[in-house]
Amino acid sequence: MSNPASLRTSPAIKPIDLGGGTVIETPVILAPMSGVTDLPFRRLVRAHGAGLVVSEMIASWAMIRENRNTLRMAETEGLSAVQLAGCEPEAMAEAACLAVGRGARIIDINFGCPVKKVAVGQQAGSALMRDERAAARILEATVAAVPVPVTLKMRMGWDHAHLNAPRLARIAEASGIRMVTVHGRTRQQFYNGTADWDFIANVKKSVSIPVIANGDITTEGEAITALRLSGADGVMLGRGCYGRPWFPAQVAHFLQTGARLADPPLVTQKHILLSHYDSMLSYFGADAGIRFARKHIGWYSRGLPGSAEFRSTSNQLADAPSVVALIHRFYDKLVTTGYQRDGGFELDRAEAA
Repeated sequence: MSNPASLRTSPAIKPIDLGGGTVIETPVILAPMSGVTDLPFRRLVRAHGAGLVVSEMIASWAMIRENRNTLRMAETEGLSAVQLAGCEPEAMAEAACLAVGRGARIIDINFGCPVKKVAVGQQAGSALMRDERAAARILEATVAAVPVPVTLKMRMGWDHAHLNAPRLARIAEASGIRMVTVHGRTRQQFYNGTADWDFIANVKKSVSIPVIANGDITTEGEAITALRLSGADGVMLGRGCYGRPWFPAQVAHFLQTGARLADPPLVTQKHILLSHYDSMLSYFGADAGIRFARKHIGWYSRGLPGSAEFRSTSNQLADAPSVVALIHRFYDKLVTTGYQRDGGFELDRAEAA
């Protein structure tokens, strides 16, 4: 996958025009991830070169109630999408209007969340793939309610006996949806097994609107393979961005040129982490920011010598200056010794869930 010449037989990524003046210049997209894609992280990933960033999934009823934490989740900057989930067309339409009023340039509808609380308890997320009539009503109501493009994210189907993503994509297109993202798993798979990029080709052949491939894309090589097998118009990156806000830019560069961009030098990674940490403290407040940042600190340091002890110590610290001092000591020691990452990426399957 590292041979630049091999890219000549691969479809080149091109800007995606969603209409209304909304263009995704580089269709390498940050996926919505609960507890991860808050505004500080989205801001950082967008600054490093992602073509589009998507908020955490927001329940439509929570948006309508204007819960303070929900409204914070819906804050946007630049070309950003707000993802909504729900099972009532009127509520989805109202929530979409509220999100657009707060600056959302794109509304993304979630038909893919596999979590029991959402898919079973609320009959939202991936549950809507089992009720195409209800799905159509939600899509139509949301599209009619807002002046911005509406997109859809879904899975292959509820299970392997009901792989109806191609049919639902056609329903979505007829409803006015401008782009569809397909995670190459069923709801029943959750995050187990491997994403089926071949299947996404069935969706691509079924519609004329852009299709985005999602699932298991954690390296540049996996991105080009996903595009080759699916015929998709772009890729959506999730867990591959953990601790690597620069990863979408690396993927975009590789897809466009066939050359790999090296990870930033370790000293630069330290400064990115410190900037991210400071942004989280400013945004969430000191107490919450320190707690929320712990997982990010762990992801940034993953694979570095002494990272387990570093993470353990940072998780026990309750004041920001001590955490900042620990980050400096940890990274400066590695920089002084001349340590360089090998550029590899590994993630336990449990971590992905």
